[in-house]
Amino acid sequence: MLDEDVIVQGEKIGKVTDVHIDAESWEVTHIEIQLTKEASKEILGAKMAIRNTLAVSALKEGDACCTEKGVEIKVSKGQLNIYLRPPK
Repeated sequence: MLDEDVIVQGEKIGKVTDVHIDAESWEVTHIEIQLTKEASKEILGAKMAIRNTLAVSALKEGDACCTEKGVEIKVSKGQLNIYLRPPK
């Protein structure tokens, strides 16, 4: 999953840079994404590329999230700001 492209509505918005795992349940909770400059501006209103964490609830279910294209997100670009948080 690391270094995979992140795709929303058929468009690349960044790359996976890290994966956050819950230490007790051993489940992936968030993926860290380096957003492209364009995606950062469109989604967050930022003027430069930004790294953010994305809640896995925004991903498509099961194997559908990880395709030959990359990691596919089920929510629209307009909804992404709900799921994105600055990395800790």
